[in-house]
Amino acid sequence: MLDQSRIDALRDAPVAAGAHIIDGESRPASDGATMEVISPLDGAVLTTVPKGTATDAEAAIASARAAFDDGRWSGLAPAARKKVLLKWADLIEAEALELAVLGVRDNGTEIGMALKAEPLTAVANIRYYAEAIDKLYGEIAPTAPDALGLVHREPAGVVGAIVPWNFPLMIGTWKLGPALAAGCSVVLKPAETASLTLLRIAELALDAGLPPGVLNVVTGEGHVVGAAIAESMDIDVLVFTGSGPTGRRLLEASAKSNMKRVYLELGGKSPNVVFADAPDLAEAAKVSAAGIFRNSGQVCVAGSRLLVERSIHDEFVDLLAEAARKMKVGDPLDPTTNAGAVNSQRQLDQNLAFVDEARAQGREIRIGGSRILEETGGYYMAPTIVTGVAPTDRLAQQEIFGPVLAVIPFDTEEEALRIANGTDYGLAAAVWTANLSRAHRMIRKIKAGVVHVNTYGGADLTVPLGGVKQSGNGHDKSLHAFDKYLDLKTAWIKL
Repeated sequence: MLDQSRIDALRDAPVAAGAHIIDGESRPASDGATMEVISPLDGAVLTTVPKGTATDAEAAIASARAAFDDGRWSGLAPAARKKVLLKWADLIEAEALELAVLGVRDNGTEIGMALKAEPLTAVANIRYYAEAIDKLYGEIAPTAPDALGLVHREPAGVVGAIVPWNFPLMIGTWKLGPALAAGCSVVLKPAETASLTLLRIAELALDAGLPPGVLNVVTGEGHVVGAAIAESMDIDVLVFTGSGPTGRRLLEASAKSNMKRVYLELGGKSPNVVFADAPDLAEAAKVSAAGIFRNSGQVCVAGSRLLVERSIHDEFVDLLAEAARKMKVGDPLDPTTNAGAVNSQRQLDQNLAFVDEARAQGREIRIGGSRILEETGGYYMAPTIVTGVAPTDRLAQQEIFGPVLAVIPFDTEEEALRIANGTDYGLAAAVWTANLSRAHRMIRKIKAGVVHVNTYGGADLTVPLGGVKQSGNGHDKSLHAFDKYLDLKTAWIKL
C-alpha cells in the first residue's frame, strides 16, 4: 500500500535546482542559463535545471572519452563492475518513493504506475544487466586444426543516450544498464520536461562508486545539447527513444560526423485487434482501455488503434466506454488515480487538435475529447474514444501520444491485417482471439516488434523491445540489448 501521508509530505517538499553531472561534479550551464521545470500537476514552476550549451555537452563527452580510454571503468573485470552497479541499484531502491514522487511532479504519471514503472523498474534493469555481464562468454570458432579463431566481446566506447519524458528512469536504465555493465562510458541527455530523476540517480551512481566521467548527464534543449552529442566525433554509439523527425536528424548527424552507430526507438501507432471469438470481451475491453489510457496515453507501445470485428463492434465499444468511464483521471499523487496528467501544455494542445480534426471530419467522439480539471492549472484530458475512423485518417496514421483511441471496424482477418500493417510504424500490436491458428497467423503477418495475444502490455525484461519500419531499429531489454554496446573482435591465430 502506498502511504498517502508520506506522499503528501513529499508532494510539498522543495526541489533544489538541478545541475549537470560532468566528470563527477555538479555544474551549472557554462553560460549560467536555466530552464524552468513546469509541473503538469498544477502548471506551477517546480524548480530549474541548466539550459545546457554545446560547450557543456563537449565537456561531458571529453570526460566520458577520457574515462573510457584510461580504463577506470572499461578496464575493470566484469565482476567488479557488477559490484558497483548492484550497489547503485540498492541506493535507488532505498529512495524509490522519493524518486517516484519527484518524477510524478516532473512529468505527471500516476503514482501507482510511476513507482513500479520508474524507480523499481530502474532497479530491476540495473540488477539484471549487472548480474548478466560476467556470464557473457566469447567464442571459439570451428576452424581447421591449423588455426584458432577467437571472438572477443569488447565495450563499444562512449555512448550518447537521449531519452524521452514519459518514463525517464525506465527507458533511461534500459540504456544505462547494459551500456555501463558492458564497460562503456555514457553521456546522457534527458528530455527537457523530465530531467530531475535522472539527475538524482546519476548522483547515486557516484555514491555507489561509479568512477567520475563514466556517467555524465547534461540537461538542455534537444537542438543544442542533443545535436552536439549526435554530431560529436567522440561518440561511438548513439541511442535514442523519441519522435521520428528527431530520429532522422540523428541519422543525418551520424552520416555527417563519424558514422557512429545509431539505434532508434521511434514510437508507434499500435493496432489492437479484437476478433469476435475473443475469449472474454469484457476483459479485453478493460485491458484495452488501460492499454491506451494509462499514463494518459503517453506510452510508446500504447494500443492507439482499436480494430474491432464488425459483428461485435457496437457491443465492444460499449464495454470499452464503460471501462474508460470507470478510470479515475486526476491528481497523479492520489494512489486511487488511474490516469494522471498530460506532460505539458504543448502536448495537451496537440492531443486536442487531433480530436478537433476528427470531429470536423464527422467522426463520432464517443466519450471524452476535451480538457478537464482546468481549474487546477494542470494539464488533464478525458479518455477519448473516436469511432467511425477511416484507416487513412490522420488520427489512425500518426502517433498522438495522448489518451485518444481511434476505433476502426473490419470484416475479415485479411482486412484486419491490411489495416494493422497500413501505417509507417511497427512497434507493438495485440490480437484477441480464441483461435490458436489465427493467433499464430497474425503473429507472423503483423509487422511489429512485439505482438501480444489476449493481453496488452506486460512483457518483462526477459524479452526484447524494438520496432520495424519507421518505429526504429535495435532492441532495448533482454540480453539482446548488449548487442548495441559490445563490439565483436576476431582473433585469427595460425597454429
